[in-house]
Amino acid sequence: MRDTRESRLLLVLLIAIAFALITVDIRGGEESPVDGARQAAATVFGPVENGVAAAVDPVGNAIGAVRDSGDRHDRIAALEHENAELKARLGSDDRNSSKARQLDSLLRTAGTGQYGIKAAEVIAIGAAQGFSWTITIDAGADDGLRRDMTVLNGEGLVGRVTTVGPETATVLLANDPDFTVGTRMEKTDELGFATGQGSRPLSVQFLNGKAEVKKGDRLVTFGSSEDKPFVPGVPVGRVVRVDPSGGDLTRTVYVEPFVGFTKLDIVGIVVQAPREDPRDMVLPKQPAKPAKPKPTPTVTVTVQPNGDLVDGSGKVVGNINDKPDADAGSGTGTETGAADPPEGNADTPAGDTANEQE
Repeated sequence: MRDTRESRLLLVLLIAIAFALITVDIRGGEESPVDGARQAAATVFGPVENGVAAAVDPVGNAIGAVRDSGDRHDRIAALEHENAELKARLGSDDRNSSKARQLDSLLRTAGTGQYGIKAAEVIAIGAAQGFSWTITIDAGADDGLRRDMTVLNGEGLVGRVTTVGPETATVLLANDPDFTVGTRMEKTDELGFATGQGSRPLSVQFLNGKAEVKKGDRLVTFGSSEDKPFVPGVPVGRVVRVDPSGGDLTRTVYVEPFVGFTKLDIVGIVVQAPREDPRDMVLPKQPAKPAKPKPTPTVTVTVQPNGDLVDGSGKVVGNINDKPDADAGSGTGTETGAADPPEGNADTPAGDTANEQE
């Protein structure tokens, strides 16, 4: 194409239209007027993404072995059985071993929380529908996925499903600035709302401005009405900073997510909520605190001018002029010494003789 005035004007016009569409999409959020076009694009290009992922990754087909795990899992043993079957198909190379570990962790988390899940693999990051923190997964409406389903992995909350195509779906990650989830703090049950901040920790605003929060406290999802978009009990993160309340009605803390959003691979979509709220059961066990060393008792003894040894309570415990009894080992040396005068006493003839010799 020749560099003419008309071609330059056409290029400027196309760029202006592109920026206008992006602005409208961002401001519209989930009600964006281009949402229909996005879903159409997902329908058209989703199979292409899925086909490319399957061509370069032979493990993609193996993940389908757990696609039928939508029925409620009542026992972790059943999940471990499925995991063993899948690992047998995955092989032994490093990448597949990593996928097997992730899947094992995911199934354990799902079993502990009694979540019925569909397993899926991440096939794209940050789809072209804007600047949101999103991923594309290789499962869609054909697998039973619907919009506003909870997405998790073995570490905790990943996000929620926002767009569903026949074979793929888009997930909005929990660290996206447009993402908000209700939270509940471990043990104290303090409620709040967590909002994504990109690569920074989540910002959590507690409803109680006087809530007792400290570094290291952990949060889980509170759950939504009819369990959409969030089921209860999914681990969210750990408190890393607490802002002073300053007398405000609410209190803000900062939470480091359990999930590493830059290294997602195997995820699970919750297609069936648990019968009961798992509360804090899904949270990993806290590491045991090291036992504090017991202090060694110290006894302070003071020497008095007369030679007495006095302890801290003022009790005389001895005298520096005392000599150890020769018969102390028998336990009767003191009594024997008191009853029988020592040899060489001046009151006996033998004693006089000894003194003269000296």
